[in-house]
Amino acid sequence: MFEIYREADYGRRYRVVYFTELNEHNKEQEISRAMAGEHFYDGFIAERHKEQAKRVIAEAVRRLNAGERFDAAQLEAGLAEIERE
Repeated sequence: MFEIYREADYGRRYRVVYFTELNEHNKEQEISRAMAGEHFYDGFIAERHKEQAKRVIAEAVRRLNAGERFDAAQLEAGLAEIERE
């Protein structure tokens, strides 16, 4: 499971957190940061498509932080295409 959110602090950058990859040292901090931020998109990644999906998600976050017009439907379409492969 993952979530893309926009930071609540001064920077207002978009970030992604992969909840299944958190450990005891960073779990509470990362979840708190995500909960304080503005939700953009969340979902699940199939293990067999994990690396491809992470690339699609990273590109979405990059585009959002660059100020490009990019919405959740575009991300969903990119992830759905991976699932069809």
